[in-house]
Formats: sequence, C-alpha cells, structure tokens
Amino acid sequence: MKKREVWFDARDLELDNNILSLVFEKNFDHLLIRPELYKKEILPKRMSIAVHVEKIEQLDELEDVIIFSENEEILREAKEKDLPSALFKVITNKDDLEYVYKNGAFYDYVCVLFYETTNIPLELLIAAFQKKNCVLMKFVNNVQDAEIVFGVMEKGSDGIIFTSREMMEIEEMSKLIEKANQVQLNLETGKVVDIKHIGMGCRVCVDTTSILDKNEGMLIGSTSTGGILISSETHHLPYMELRPFRVNAGAVHSYTWFFDETIYLSELKSGMQVMAVNTEGRGRAVSVGRKKMEIRPLLKIEVESKSGKRINVIVQDDWHIRILGPKGKVHNASAIKIGDELLAYFCEGGRHVGIKIDEFLEEAIDFVVSNNQGSASMLQRKFKIGFNRAARLIDSMEERGIVGPSE
Repeated sequence: MKKREVWFDARDLELDNNILSLVFEKNFDHLLIRPELYKKEILPKRMSIAVHVEKIEQLDELEDVIIFSENEEILREAKEKDLPSALFKVITNKDDLEYVYKNGAFYDYVCVLFYETTNIPLELLIAAFQKKNCVLMKFVNNVQDAEIVFGVMEKGSDGIIFTSREMMEIEEMSKLIEKANQVQLNLETGKVVDIKHIGMGCRVCVDTTSILDKNEGMLIGSTSTGGILISSETHHLPYMELRPFRVNAGAVHSYTWFFDETIYLSELKSGMQVMAVNTEGRGRAVSVGRKKMEIRPLLKIEVESKSGKRINVIVQDDWHIRILGPKGKVHNASAIKIGDELLAYFCEGGRHVGIKIDEFLEEAIDFVVSNNQGSASMLQRKFKIGFNRAARLIDSMEERGIVGPSE
C-alpha cells in the first residue's frame, strides 16, 4: 500500500491565522504556501513544504521544497536544481486533460483542479498514471469529496490538496487521513505444530509513541514469508504496571512489517515507522520511540496454515508475553500447546533488504548509474517511496558495489 499524501492549501493565509494553527496540530503532511512565507520559523519541521512559484527568479531562494507551478519552464529549472516538481493544471475541457496525459509523467507530482463534479476525468487520469512514477493529486474542499476521491476506481488518487477553511471540516479531514492510511490485511488462523525452548538469546522490545489497543500488536516472523501477531503490553500483569505503548516483539533476527515492507527488529531506530495490526487485520502506522535489546530465554513457535504453509516466530520464553488468536483470544507464550490457534499473516517471500526483489531494485540501479550518483532522498523523490525503503535500496546497491559507503 502506498501512503496517501494530503496537502493543505495555505496560499491565501497568513501564518498567524487560527486555521493554520489547527492544521499544524493535525495529520496533514504537506503545506502549500506562497513564496514569501518560505523560511518562516513558524513552519512546522514535520511537514513537507510545497511553494507556488510563478516567476523563475523565485527559485533562487528555495531549497528542500516541492516546486508547484503551472509554468513548465519553471518546473524544468526546478528539476535541474534537483527540486521535486509539481505540475499544476486546471481541467476545464478535453484539451486540458490531454495536456496532462502528455506532460504529467515528466514531473514528480500532477496536481489537478476540476470545476465539474463528475469523477470521469479523474478516473481517466488514474488509469493513465497508474504505472507511472508521478503522484496524482486532486484539489478538494470538503471531506465528502475527499472520501469519494480516495475511493474512485477502488484505487483513488495518490493524494489530495485540501482547501476548506471550515474548522470542523479540517478536524474531520484529519480523521479521514488516519483512516485512509490504514491497510486491511488478510490474517489467517495458524495451528501450532511445533514448540521449542531454544535457550538464551537477544530479544527486542519495541516502544512506540502511540497507545496501542488490547487487540493490537505487531506481526513478527523469522522469515519474510509471514509473521504471527504478538500482542501489545495491554493485558493484566500481576507484578508490574502495563506499558500500552510497548510490544515485547521477538528475537533480534526477526522481521516486522510496515505495509508492504519488512524491517529487521535489529535495524529499528527512534523515529522510524512500523505497523500496528489488530485482530481484525487492520494495520496502521506508528512511530518507534525506542527499542530495548536484552538477553532472555527464547521460545520458538511454529504454526501451519490451512493450506500447509509454515512460519515461525521466536519470542521471549515467559508467561507475560502474549500472542493473539482468533476472536482476540490472548495466549501466554510459555503456556501455548500444540494444536492451539494463533493469528498469522502469510505472504510471499523472496525479499532483499526488506523489499520484493523485482519491485524497485533494478529500476533504482538504472537510475543511480545513469545519474552517476545516488542517495536515499533521490530515490524517495524518484520512486515516491518512504525513507525506510529508499535507504534499504541504497544498502542493497552498496552490497553490490554499485555505490560506495556513505561518508
């Protein structure tokens, strides 16, 4: 699943406006501004900034921003400066639509404003750009329209640019952003077929910056072919306070999942994102606050799906480690028996540094070689992927000797 981008259009607002104070506290991840607001200290560091540029000389003052413009000369100059580019086009007729078909794929973003209420032009653009590396954005001014845009052709646009000035609409849009960036996984019942006490080893606790629910945890597995749902620390413990932000995840070699990526527990760092999953298979992004690695006795649990696939997880060998089963049943790790049923996620393996081998690696190698340079930020902009994935692609190319070690 690709994360939906949601920009807030602030081009007509001053930074001390109450509307922006609210936006800065909500889930919007990009801010679209006019050039004179650039470099203002009040701009939140967590948000990416897009600047509407109308004169080419304005580019000289801009760095680390997305250049938003209807002027292709400005956008070409932005690309020369290695700045992300966003083509803006108002669509009023067929000629406008064909212009976007023809030129949109040259830029990082295509931002379209429709005056007609029909979604047919948007459907045509979604179909045209679904295999392109540009991000398709549509202007909307209310939450109802945003919900429709996200659902068009079951895929929806890659993102929206929100223009409402109503406080309640902004509050509701923030809730929709959180919902839109969740994923539905197909969790299956895995029957326990083997249990083994394997002695001492290093296990990882993941402390997130979110409060997790009792039916939430993380998918943890020894291989990229699947993981078992390890519960958050939200169930009664007789000798200690609960830590509802924590998952006592598993052995240091284990994988966890972030949507369609896998990440080694050993590689998690403060600020990275992982996926919290509930017993209904609903996944959401949460941030890592810290990880704790300690030597503990370990237990290997292997399960089998109805189709005969087997996966395993290695967890701390202790009663207080909880593993979730169908209908939210909570199992204590050290009390699990052969035949017990646990919730598991079975998927395709064949990954390299957490990414399906054939997904981006070959394209990324061609891109880096043709540009005679490469960095995670360059790959992020080119392929519209997260930092975790981009960094792992660079690591993979370093292993192959395509790029040198970072300095």
